Amino acid sequence: MDASPDRPPVTQERRSLYRRIMAGIGHRMPKGLYARALIIIIAPMVLLQSVLTFVFLERHWETVTRRLSTATVQDIAMLINVYRAYPQDSNSETLTRLANDDLGLSMRIVPNEQLPELRSRPFFDLLDRTLSDELTRQIGRPFWIDTVGRSDIVDIRIKLDNAVMHVLARRSQTYASNSQIFLLWMLGTSLVLLTVAILFLRNQIKPILRLSEAAESFGKGRPVPPDFRPRGAREVRQAAQAFIEMRDRIERHVEQRTTMLAGVSHDLRTVLTRFKLQLALFEDSPELEAMRVDVDEMQAMLEDYMAFAKGDAGEEIVRVDIGEILAEVKTQAHGAKTITIDVDGEPLVVPLKRHAFKRAVANLVNNAARFADHVAVSAGRQDGSLVVEVEDDGPGIPEAEWEHVFRPFYRLDHARNQDSGSTGLGLAIARDIARIHGGDIALSQSRLGGLKAVLKVPV
Repeated sequence: MDASPDRPPVTQERRSLYRRIMAGIGHRMPKGLYARALIIIIAPMVLLQSVLTFVFLERHWETVTRRLSTATVQDIAMLINVYRAYPQDSNSETLTRLANDDLGLSMRIVPNEQLPELRSRPFFDLLDRTLSDELTRQIGRPFWIDTVGRSDIVDIRIKLDNAVMHVLARRSQTYASNSQIFLLWMLGTSLVLLTVAILFLRNQIKPILRLSEAAESFGKGRPVPPDFRPRGAREVRQAAQAFIEMRDRIERHVEQRTTMLAGVSHDLRTVLTRFKLQLALFEDSPELEAMRVDVDEMQAMLEDYMAFAKGDAGEEIVRVDIGEILAEVKTQAHGAKTITIDVDGEPLVVPLKRHAFKRAVANLVNNAARFADHVAVSAGRQDGSLVVEVEDDGPGIPEAEWEHVFRPFYRLDHARNQDSGSTGLGLAIARDIARIHGGDIALSQSRLGGLKAVLKVPV
């Protein structure tokens, strides 16, 4: 009967099951390089040790033990045959002497004795099982053995016609006793190798961790640790050297751009200052006042352009009080009727570029205050990051425009009316400063009905 067309093929079901199993294993595997490297070293070692143990214990050890037991049972069988063939040795003195001198066995025959009660075999005792099998196969008489009573002696008792033969054999005669030494050496060398591997891996992982810390510090705008230098394996040193060269190129680029913009700013400010001086020499008139407003607007736009291009990258990181910064921003903000501030865990002190961060928060607050009656600002720590939320009750921004408004010089024709005092760089500057600190800014719907801006910076 043909399978239903709606039912997937068996191979597809197996592939799906295989993918689920591998996904489950991957989900439970350690994520760190150190742990994974240890597994790469330990897993083959454990597999090799397991194979060697199986081959040695199941093959070599068992084979040697069986051969030793067979030889001992053969000696006992020979003693029984001699005992039965030469009854003139009434006290078995000659037989006892031959067993002790030539065979290394301590033997005595006790007339009119019965065998002790049988005991259960030890579950993991290879000697008891092997010796019992050989006694049954070669002698075929009732017997009793004790392989666990005395650590170095094996007690064997065999029922004869009217007596019991007691045979005491050394354990080394019937058992491959060097297996413990093998296991001890195997475990000991494994521990030594694992210790060496762990110490070696720790030294190899440290340069990678140092490179990660240096890259993270540089990404957050913080100075790279002064003792950072290429270390470790060749590939790790190459990655560290590439990072240092990339950092130097970025710093040179920022420095050159800042220097060039500072010169341009100085030249343009000189021209604007000359305009102001010339306008001051004329008599006041409506046309003259309009020209002064244009010059002031040009100067404000120039300041915004320079701030955006520079990004406040040259400022040093210091520990600042976020509550103090928010209070200053509230004092300097214009437009909104009310601005509320809520700082969780005050005093909230974190390492930041103070002036740059204040500018980013001020841009967010002023942007909200320009279009809203009420602005709520809150700050606190969340999952190792400083989170500042700015919410307003203004008209908001369509969700499709949330990312577009961060573009430089981008203006909205609706939702928020274009303001003549805005250069279209406020949100772009704020996001640029946030990313200099290793963070970002995201927009969403505010519970007040307007826009919500979340500035998140790792600290």
